[in-house]
Amino acid sequence: MEEIRILSPTAILGYGFPMDSFVEGMKRKPHVIAVDAGSTDPGPYYLGAGKSFTDFNSVKRDLEIMIPAAIEAGIPVIIGTGGGSGGRPHVAFNLEIIRQIAEEKKLTFKLAVIQSELDKELIKQKLADGDIEPLFPAEQITAEEVDSCVRIVAQMGEEPFINALNEGANVILAGRSYDPSVFAALAIKEGFDRGLAIHLGKILECASIAATPGSGSDCMFGYLHKDDFVLEPLSPLRKCTTLSVAAHTLYEKTNPYMLPGPGGAIDLYGATFTQLTENTVQVKGSKFVPTEEYFVKLEGVKKVGYRTISVAGVKDPVMIDKIDDIVQSVKARVKDNFEAYGITDFFLDFKIYGKNGVMGLFPGADNRTAHELCIVIEAVADTQERADTICGFARSTMLHFGYEGRISTAGNLAFPFSPSDCKVGEVYEFNVYHLMKVDNPSEYFPVEYIEFK
Repeated sequence: MEEIRILSPTAILGYGFPMDSFVEGMKRKPHVIAVDAGSTDPGPYYLGAGKSFTDFNSVKRDLEIMIPAAIEAGIPVIIGTGGGSGGRPHVAFNLEIIRQIAEEKKLTFKLAVIQSELDKELIKQKLADGDIEPLFPAEQITAEEVDSCVRIVAQMGEEPFINALNEGANVILAGRSYDPSVFAALAIKEGFDRGLAIHLGKILECASIAATPGSGSDCMFGYLHKDDFVLEPLSPLRKCTTLSVAAHTLYEKTNPYMLPGPGGAIDLYGATFTQLTENTVQVKGSKFVPTEEYFVKLEGVKKVGYRTISVAGVKDPVMIDKIDDIVQSVKARVKDNFEAYGITDFFLDFKIYGKNGVMGLFPGADNRTAHELCIVIEAVADTQERADTICGFARSTMLHFGYEGRISTAGNLAFPFSPSDCKVGEVYEFNVYHLMKVDNPSEYFPVEYIEFK
């Protein structure tokens, strides 16, 4: 086999893709359709709550195009990080969609379901054995921290996918996955260079984001050969350039030359990028460097409380000029009020958009202020009722807060919504961001096979 052809329909399953682009991809006779279905980018909530951040109907729309097309072509479909976060409820979310599609379209195929959620007792034993180490900037976890977790998943590499392909799976639905592995598995199974395959997978995972203009809702095609790979967007609106492809190689990396993953890292010191045609780019020189021991990345979350927010606008230039002092005074008033009731364990924050609402996270940011502000009042407490109370008190205190130079007596804040306060619900935070040593890359990723007839 001299070439493996891979179709990546969309950056995340459920983000959609133009039918014209998908049809163009199928004309190129891919050997596999692969798609990443999740990410940690939306934060810890979805892993903890067991919910998908992509819509059921949107995911179904994508899969009811992809799966029948793949079955007709006699090629596999590989889905990584099912349901957005890859835990058992997330995989179940995607599995229900696949069941519906199989029934409605009367499809016949073999499905492999690979789980990635781990038992806390296993993690504690691995911790006691010295097989878990933190990833910067996390610190080493304790058994107590593990017990506090709602859910822990591990990122699988290529090996569980290869096992499922060897068993004749037509569709593979996997839990939390190392994104490039979803795209590289078939190629590695067929003996292609692992470094090139994973580098290609790194780019294909985001579909046409690596093109210009980039899009997460359009298809990308990859051609892998023995000594290189070539990328081609499938829409006439987009082009791959050496700049766009090289730039995406740097995406989500702390080191521009090394891309770590399960079992090793991709060495990019010798990588070259060549413009082949107006819209295709060739990549050479990527190498896989194995580690002495095999590690998988763990992701875990714990529940820290409940959140309520209130969104308001400010136009008064006098208040805008004094907003930092006003926020501190309101915080002090809220703290004083609830200390009288013995309530001190809560979080209260004011995000000021128009005055470093985003850049305020970074020290030394330019402190320019707009002529109007959006204020997001956030309260987190141990119960939803308490979060509601704290947010409501902070909102009313700021609404009627008196400051020097104030002219209005009716209120300082303009509320775009009624009710003004929104119950956001449970709040989670990542508390496991660690590596776990394993003896067998497939050991903790059990596979179930389901035959649809």
